[in-house]
Amino acid sequence: MLFTEPIFLFLFLPVLLGLYFLPSPSREHGAYGNWLLLVASVIFYASGGGAFTWLMLASIAFNYWMAIAVDRARASGRAERVLAAAVAINLVVLGLFKYANFFADNLNAGLQALGTAPLSVPRVLLPIGISFYTFHAISYVVDVYRRDASAQKSPVHAALYLLLFPQLIAGPIIRYRDIADQLARRVVTLDDFALGVRRFVLGLGKKVLIANTVAEVADKIFGLPLAQLSPAHAWLGITCYTLQIYFDFSGYSDMAIGLGRMFGFRFPENFRWPYVADTVQEFWRRWHMSLSSWFRDYLYVPLGGNRVTPGRTYVNLVTVFFLCGLWHGASWNFVIWGLFHGAFLVIERLGLATSLRRLWRPLRHVYLLLVVMVGWVFFRADTLPGALGFLAAMAGRAATAPTPFTVQWYVTPLLLATLLAGIIGSMPIGPTLNRWRQTLAANSPDAAAPSWPVAIASVSVVGLVLLASIVQIAARTYNPFIYFRF
Repeated sequence: MLFTEPIFLFLFLPVLLGLYFLPSPSREHGAYGNWLLLVASVIFYASGGGAFTWLMLASIAFNYWMAIAVDRARASGRAERVLAAAVAINLVVLGLFKYANFFADNLNAGLQALGTAPLSVPRVLLPIGISFYTFHAISYVVDVYRRDASAQKSPVHAALYLLLFPQLIAGPIIRYRDIADQLARRVVTLDDFALGVRRFVLGLGKKVLIANTVAEVADKIFGLPLAQLSPAHAWLGITCYTLQIYFDFSGYSDMAIGLGRMFGFRFPENFRWPYVADTVQEFWRRWHMSLSSWFRDYLYVPLGGNRVTPGRTYVNLVTVFFLCGLWHGASWNFVIWGLFHGAFLVIERLGLATSLRRLWRPLRHVYLLLVVMVGWVFFRADTLPGALGFLAAMAGRAATAPTPFTVQWYVTPLLLATLLAGIIGSMPIGPTLNRWRQTLAANSPDAAAPSWPVAIASVSVVGLVLLASIVQIAARTYNPFIYFRF
C-alpha cells in the first residue's frame, strides 16, 4: 500500500483517523492510540509484504528481547557480547535477503571464469523496507547499550517504534530516543494536525506531480539502446532523474513527517534542499539526513571518525560510503556510487574545498551538480556497462545510431513546466520569503502584510496541489515505487 494509492488516501487513512480521534474527546493519546496504530501498521505492511510480515514481527520480537537482555547483562559485564550478537543477527538477516543473490551471482561469475560449473542458488525475494527497519532495530539496541535510551518494557511501544507505518518502508530513519516519550504520551493540537495535513499534501504533490512526470521521461531515455543515445538524450535523461529522485525521496519523507504529525509524532527532517549545496560535504549534510547521521553515529564515529590520523580518517570515510552504497542496493553500480561520493569527500578534505571557496558561488554550484549527476548515472543505470555507456553519451563520445525518438519528442509543454517547477522547488524560496516577511514585520510592523491574506494564499495553494494530485492519481498516470530497489 503506497501513500499515493487511492486505497490509502480514501479508505485506509480516513478510517484510521476517524478511529484514532473519534472515541476520545481529549487531544492526548496513549494506550488506545498505540494499539490502533500498531494494528493499522501491521495491516499496512501486510498489504504489500505478504508472508514477510511474519519476518517483520519476528524481528520486532527478537530486538525487543535483545534490548532488555543488553540492559540486564550490564551487571555481569556481558552487555557488549549480547549487543554484538544482536547486531550480527540483524545484519545476517539483512544480508541473507538482500545480498544472497548478489554474492551468489558474483561467485558464479568467478567460477565460470575458472571453467567450473556455477552453483544453483534459488532466488531470494527482498522484503519491503527491510533496510529501513533493520537500521531502526540496530540503532535501538545500540542506544540501549550506550544508555542513550532505556530498554522498552512495553512490547506495544517497542513494536510501534519499529513498525509505525508512516516511516516503515521509506524512512526517515528515526532514533528510538527521539520518540520514546511520544510513544508513552503525545498531544495533537489543531495546529499540529493542520500542519501535518499541509506537509502531507505538499509531499504528495512532490511525488505525484513532479517526480512521476519526470520519471516517465527518465525511464524511457535510460531504456534506450546505448547506440541511440545522443548527448542531448543523455543530459535530458539524467536531469529528469536528478529531479525525480529528489522529489520522490523528499516527497515520501514529507508525507511521512506529515502523517506522523497528524497522529502526534514529531519526526526529524530528512532533506534540506540538497541541490543548493556547493560541495559534496554540504550535500551530505542536506541529503537523506537521517541516513547520513545514522552512518555517522553508528559506523563512522565507532571507526574513529575524525579523532584518528588523517589517513585513517580518509579510510573511514571511504568505508562508510562503500557501505552506504551497498545499503542502497545489491549491485556494483551502488557500490561505485558510494565510493564515488566517498572519494570526492576525501578530495575535498585534501584541499579541493578550500580551492572551491575562492570561486564564484555559481561555479561552485555547477561543480556540485555535475558531481551529483554523474553519480546518479551509476545509481539509476541497471548495469555497469549501461552506466559507462550513458556517461560516454553525456560526454559526447558515444556513436549515435538513428533513433525515431528525438529529444523534441520527449520535451512536451508538460515536461517543461514540470522541470521549471522542479528547479524552483529545489530551492528554499518559501522559507526565504517567510523569513523576509518576518524580518519586515519585526522591523516595520506598519509595513508588514496582514496575516490573513498569507493564510488564505497558503490554504489555496495546498488545496490546488491536493486537487491536482487527486486528478493525476485518478487518471492512473505513471507511478513508479522507487523504494522497491532498496
